Amino acid sequence: MLRHKHSLVDEFPQCREQINKLKHENPTFAKMAAEYHMLDHQLCGLTMRDIPTSDENYLSLKKRRVKLKDQIYAMLVH
Repeated sequence: MLRHKHSLVDEFPQCREQINKLKHENPTFAKMAAEYHMLDHQLCGLTMRDIPTSDENYLSLKKRRVKLKDQIYAMLVH
């Protein structure tokens, strides 16, 4: 299965500088970005290594990543 990049910079390339700035200046944003990265890394690992997991767990991780992505986007456009 091919891996699609879901890093914040890949998702919001037009906001690259703002993402980096907020990671250093806004602790809340930094925490959310770190959790997003961890979830993306975890999902990639499950997919790339074909690690068995329940559909419920996989979908839960994906939903959490989407929710974080939406919250992060709201902070970027604020």
